[in-house]
Amino acid sequence: MVAELHADQPLGARDPEWRTQAGFAYRFDWGPNGLRTLAPVSDVVVIVDVLRFTSAVSAAVEGGTTVFPYRWADDGAPAYAADHDAQLAGRREHGELSLSPTDLLSVSTPLRLVLPSPNGSALSFAARDHGARHVLAGCLRNATATARLARRLAGATGTISVIAAGERWHGATGPIRPAVEDLIGAGAILAALDPSAAISAPCCSPEAAAARAAFVGARPRLHETIASSGSGRELITRGWADDVATSAALDVTDRAARLVDDAYVRS
Repeated sequence: MVAELHADQPLGARDPEWRTQAGFAYRFDWGPNGLRTLAPVSDVVVIVDVLRFTSAVSAAVEGGTTVFPYRWADDGAPAYAADHDAQLAGRREHGELSLSPTDLLSVSTPLRLVLPSPNGSALSFAARDHGARHVLAGCLRNATATARLARRLAGATGTISVIAAGERWHGATGPIRPAVEDLIGAGAILAALDPSAAISAPCCSPEAAAARAAFVGARPRLHETIASSGSGRELITRGWADDVATSAALDVTDRAARLVDDAYVRS
């Protein structure tokens, strides 16, 4: 009934305070619609796509690689890579650099890499287009480093919104499937923003507090939880258990990934 009462108001157009989680410093929502709502009122937006885009970005920038997000299944990707003097990521099953964070950790020489993704990549540019001053790529690997940079960029009175990418039903343009690994990854960053913060105003919104609680509950068995999730089981079935393990590692880098112009760089 509530949704019907407000169905005539488009997302992002002077959203009411209840929709933007106003009054809270740390906020949380899902996918393109959540991003469209929170980005215009946020100083910092953190995109979380644990399996595997933001984990891949984190792994890449750890070694100094510059990552250019790009749309998934877009025929313009080769030309975009050429225009940016960058290598285009491909398919892991073909032996190419890809969304695999495990393989990106093994790159010994920094690259310029175009990395298409159906979820995290699209959200990265949308965050900036919708008005976020700063955009970060967060995951479990860099949770504390991301929180530290977000606090610095937001300042003492700024707003930080964490957006879980989720997965898609029925292909890259289908409806969002909330993915537990993204909920947990978002919660890890929210927990690291201020471990002593009260789970109430003016710190975490109830939505952010719920994500943080999910992380706290999963933390003692983090790898097992991620591996047992739907997305984790899918990757393991494809023979990529190593990517699940790499993505489930908590705070193994002190490098955050920040979107500067068109690319994520180490920060």
